[in-house]
Amino acid sequence: MAKTLELQFGTEFGKTANITIDNPKEPIDEEIVKLSMAQIIASEVFVSVSGKLVSVKGARVIDRNVTEYELA
Repeated sequence: MAKTLELQFGTEFGKTANITIDNPKEPIDEEIVKLSMAQIIASEVFVSVSGKLVSVKGARVIDRNVTEYELA
C-alpha cells in the first residue's frame, strides 16, 4: 500500500499546481499542513509552468494498492 500527500496550490495564472509527498507521517495534522503550505508560498521556492504559487487550494491523502506479479 502506497500513500502520498498531495498539496494543491492556486497559481498566479489561475491554474492548479500540485506537490506530492511520499509516505506522509500519519495522522495528518491539518493545521501543520496549512502552515507548511503558507510557508511554501511565502518562500517562493517553487514555480510551476502556470506561474508562482499564490494560494492554498487543498490537500488530500491518496492511498494506492499495488499488486505485483512475477512473470519471468
